[in-house]
Amino acid sequence: MKYTCTRDSGVSVSASQAILAGISPDGGLFLPESYPRFSSDDISAMAKQGYPERAAMVMGAFLGDFSAEELDSYASAAYSRAKFGTVAAPVVKLSDSAHILELFHGPTSAFKDFALQMLPYLLTASARKNGVNEDIVILVATSGDTGKAALEGFADVEGTKICVFYPNGGTSPIQKLQMTTQKGKNVLVTAVDGNFDDAQTGVKAIFTDAEYNAELLKAGLRLSSANSINWGRLVPQVAYYFSAYCDLVNSGEVSAGQPVNICVPTGNFGNILAARIAEICGLPVNRFICASNSNNVLTDFISTGVYDRNRPFYLTTSPSMDILISSNLERLLYIECGSSAEVKGYMSSLSKEGKYQVSDSLKQAIQARFDCGFADDAMAADTIKRVFAGSGYLADPHTAVAINVYDAYRARTGDATPTVIASTASPFKFPLSVLKALDADCSGGEFELLDRVAKISGLTPPQGLAGLKDAGERFIGSIPPANMRSFISKGFIG
Repeated sequence: MKYTCTRDSGVSVSASQAILAGISPDGGLFLPESYPRFSSDDISAMAKQGYPERAAMVMGAFLGDFSAEELDSYASAAYSRAKFGTVAAPVVKLSDSAHILELFHGPTSAFKDFALQMLPYLLTASARKNGVNEDIVILVATSGDTGKAALEGFADVEGTKICVFYPNGGTSPIQKLQMTTQKGKNVLVTAVDGNFDDAQTGVKAIFTDAEYNAELLKAGLRLSSANSINWGRLVPQVAYYFSAYCDLVNSGEVSAGQPVNICVPTGNFGNILAARIAEICGLPVNRFICASNSNNVLTDFISTGVYDRNRPFYLTTSPSMDILISSNLERLLYIECGSSAEVKGYMSSLSKEGKYQVSDSLKQAIQARFDCGFADDAMAADTIKRVFAGSGYLADPHTAVAINVYDAYRARTGDATPTVIASTASPFKFPLSVLKALDADCSGGEFELLDRVAKISGLTPPQGLAGLKDAGERFIGSIPPANMRSFISKGFIG
């Protein structure tokens, strides 16, 4: 299978080349030239497997220059019981039609673990397959969860270095501690003055800076990305939507071949895009429901066809969604219109004017598959309280946004199709927001709050979070976006 570019359909590279590069030199993103297809028999066979086997099967259909033996080995290591517990991605029934896909049982308690425990294997193997001798430098801009998951995946991986940029004041205290206490000889972490979009724009600019890339190559360093702009991040995420469907079939909640809805809280659009790709490959899906917080640029886009980032930016209780430039939306535009020239025009307008308007035909194509909605902090808090009181299920603020948007969708449409709601983070990552929503005591430090969430919910705090109490911070301070290049050079070149 070959991969093309959203801004230049003349590009044709292998899977390993796409993963190694992370992003096309013109700033475009890689997508398959054609898509594999999983038949009903394939999905039935998958339903009999464990999660690592399901993941290897799905990824193998996309990664033609990786052997089945390689992917089986990588998946077994990445999704081991030691890292994800006995069930990596359990599906929990919330109501007659709503089912929570819990994606937070990995090492960092967030859904990013599914991609970022796998990516180091894919990336280092891609380097070997392409004769790359330089160390791979992973650049990450994070709004909260990606940074720690990437650090956890790449720390002390031979032949790699990783640098994570996060928005100063734009993460939860727990998320910040997860990054600033990271161990490893090959890691760098810093806050960036500004918001996530400032950090993400800075990373993209570094990738497309030919002169700086040449400087790094002279020093024996080659850039790549662990953000969801890297295809190696997206393809592991496709697998867990197939896995969720298999579990619903196995439990009798849906019959084989019966369509489901998929509702995802998203800011950068990668998680819900993975679901759309799963559908292209044969997953029976009725409707996608895109859930946003107060930074509802995606809600407005899906509703109107106008993408406009020129709007107030809000710091919310669901910080991983505090994004106004949704990078992976570019991939959806290409999938739905099939024209790299058209997509390139939209991205040029976004860069120059901060907005673009898609054609009527493209808007209609997107609206045919996607519904949308948003929930602000008050709505998310009310949902946390209501759901916990009604069912005993404790959701984090991101998951609460998705549940709220789904409930509004069902009330508005009457659609009772079984629905998978992606739960992207553990409630223990946001103890203050959860306790406030429950009208509980919010006094004390972060780890007292963790203990209080545990007592109220009856759940055990993940060790990766509770253990932060005794971890010392290694990375303190912040830099302006203009200093991101020099920060990398000073840390990795000297």
